Amino acid sequence: MQILVTGGTGFIGQSLVKKLLKQGHEVRIVARSTPPSDDKQPAGVTYHSCDLSAQLLPSSALSGVDLIFHVAAKAGVSGNYSSYHSANYQATLNVLEGCLSSGVPRLVYTSTPSVTFSGKPIRAGTESLPYAKDKVSYYSLTKAMAEKAVLEAHGSGKLQTLALRPHLVWGEGDPHLLPRVISRHKAGKLKIVGDGKNIVDLTHVDNVCHAHLCAMKTLLEDGDAGGKAYFIGQEEPVLLWPWLNNLFSEIGLPPLEKSIGFGQAHFAGLVMEKVWRLLPFDSDPPMTRFVACQLAHDHWFTSQSAKTDLGYEPLANMKQCMEKTLPWLRKL
Repeated sequence: MQILVTGGTGFIGQSLVKKLLKQGHEVRIVARSTPPSDDKQPAGVTYHSCDLSAQLLPSSALSGVDLIFHVAAKAGVSGNYSSYHSANYQATLNVLEGCLSSGVPRLVYTSTPSVTFSGKPIRAGTESLPYAKDKVSYYSLTKAMAEKAVLEAHGSGKLQTLALRPHLVWGEGDPHLLPRVISRHKAGKLKIVGDGKNIVDLTHVDNVCHAHLCAMKTLLEDGDAGGKAYFIGQEEPVLLWPWLNNLFSEIGLPPLEKSIGFGQAHFAGLVMEKVWRLLPFDSDPPMTRFVACQLAHDHWFTSQSAKTDLGYEPLANMKQCMEKTLPWLRKL
């Protein structure tokens, strides 16, 4: 089949492309970056340069496409609202318009559990949770807007859509989550936030890509499937700070012992957000209200709907995923 992957040069996108090629599909990648030279392009992949926040997908990229994985997004904890709105919401509208105008029949959207962020703990969260409404996190708000647009575009016989919400994606090649945590710990800038007993979901990239393939299979086999969002996890929520300390031990770092109360961290985040919006800093603030909540609160979800509707089951458990990822982490 002809599959198009937006954000195909990113962390999740690259891994997904490899798995699609392994299944024998022809893959088209859409990204803002310049395509690699012909001799560096893997067989079966065609690159298209496009800024989705400002452009429609080119017709050459859409012709004959059976399904789009819309993975591209702007993630982060700082920056202005307009940059998140254009990269997450407007870009998604442009992808949807491309599907409808070119007759692409299926779209799988890579969303995030952060679309339900409310600043409160979440335990065994289900898809009935309401969408984020305020601007504490521009990322959460604009991803929620984009997900709603994707699901509202679903219509049997016209365009099948569904959204996947993988939580805290990690694994070899991760450019954000664990490398940043490890870097801050090495620099002596990481502290336990809250009481250190919060439980969270983490999802290895292999399981995330497997969920995407399950979603594709479901849409291909059932013409009426779609119109829903699904939490994707490993069904093994962990105590965040003990899990991190175990990771630190495995890569030869001392355990983290210093801590800061949630209230202090939340207030510090509020102050830093205001400062960073006034001054032209290039880096993210050390703390935000969103980060304080993520580091101190429970946030874990059930994947039961994905199991029932998509046939999703994690390919590997947390222990197996850690064993696979540790050699790479030790090189950081």
